Amino acid sequence: MNQEPTVGRIVHYQSYGTPGGEYKSEPRAAIITGVVDEETVHLCVLNPTGQFFNLNVKRGNAGGQWGWPPRV
Repeated sequence: MNQEPTVGRIVHYQSYGTPGGEYKSEPRAAIITGVVDEETVHLCVLNPTGQFFNLNVKRGNAGGQWGWPPRV
């Protein structure tokens, strides 16, 4: 079943982490605020210490990208 990104959906945003490894790259909850296409969205990323908005985020598993949360 293919999921399509739509405004209001919850996804995971993979944080970058720090180059020295003090903070690891880890998934953060994010809400889709706009859809460019099936692979690119605008996000509101929710961090433990606040939120930020990120435009034109590509789908993938690397830092700075978004993906669907795993089904549990």
